[in-house]
Amino acid sequence: MKRLLTILSAVSLIVTACQKDPIASAIIGPNPAYVGDVITFESRSTNTDYVEWEMGDGFTYSEPYVEHYYDDPGTYDVKLKAFGTKGGVSVVAYPVEVVGAILTIDVRVWTDDWDTPDYNGYFVPGARVRLYPTVADWDAETNIIEELYTDSNGRCVFSNLSYKEYYADIWEAYHDNYTLRDEDVYWITTPFMDNDYIWEAPVDYYPEGKKSTATGDRSERTPETKSAGQKRALSGKATVVPRKKK
Repeated sequence: MKRLLTILSAVSLIVTACQKDPIASAIIGPNPAYVGDVITFESRSTNTDYVEWEMGDGFTYSEPYVEHYYDDPGTYDVKLKAFGTKGGVSVVAYPVEVVGAILTIDVRVWTDDWDTPDYNGYFVPGARVRLYPTVADWDAETNIIEELYTDSNGRCVFSNLSYKEYYADIWEAYHDNYTLRDEDVYWITTPFMDNDYIWEAPVDYYPEGKKSTATGDRSERTPETKSAGQKRALSGKATVVPRKKK
């Protein structure tokens, strides 16, 4: 009996000695990725009972395979923790680079054929374009993300943007989008930003321009393209639903 117990004890020691420490490793891609892009995180850890992910933006997961995206540009230190069956833990960190979205805005005059293939509204050079993070900021003219002016082709390019919608304030001596905003916030709302977009932003034409030399005040003026009380239809309006994290 004593000999049997000795043999069993020896076997137990051998099994214990064979328990290897966990080794954390993973495959991650794409890396770099744009904001809003779904990135896959696949644990290839060995000698592991379970794993945990810390994504660097406050999110954590406990599955070996994870799909995740980031709202804001930057470099995130993603940590993978591999836990062994005997209590050991291995930790490895992976830097994930997230590139901000690019928004090209073409400022064009709104006409009645805006949503048709025959649309021929002209581009507006020298227009001041401000991006705001919220409608409330647009209304209060607070927290400007960035201010640019359109080039000779009526175009300006914003970069390093987050995965969200922005709100554009567009003004030029004879053009702006203030009446359009009063009709519907849709007219000043950018696409939900990820990757690289070209957005045609409508403005109204004001034949009399500004009565003063002010450069961008929101005083009332009458556009040429609509009569008082007339509201333009939002035909072709598309709603983009943001992704949901697990």
